[in-house]
Amino acid sequence: MSVERMAEYVDGLRWFKSSYSGSDGGNCVEVAAGLDAVYVRDSKAVGGGPVLRVGRGKWAALALMVE
Repeated sequence: MSVERMAEYVDGLRWFKSSYSGSDGGNCVEVAAGLDAVYVRDSKAVGGGPVLRVGRGKWAALALMVE
């Protein structure tokens, strides 16, 4: 699977927090869907942390694996 780690923040995306993330500020992952990719980030590092870019096809394959 090819995943690109982006060094800078991606603007213009609508981020969604994982339903598995707790409200106590623990392990939190956010996901946003772009036109050609899905983006993943740590919700505790919004605006300053790295963002992973995963192609839509690869994301779909990953989602099928975890169902």
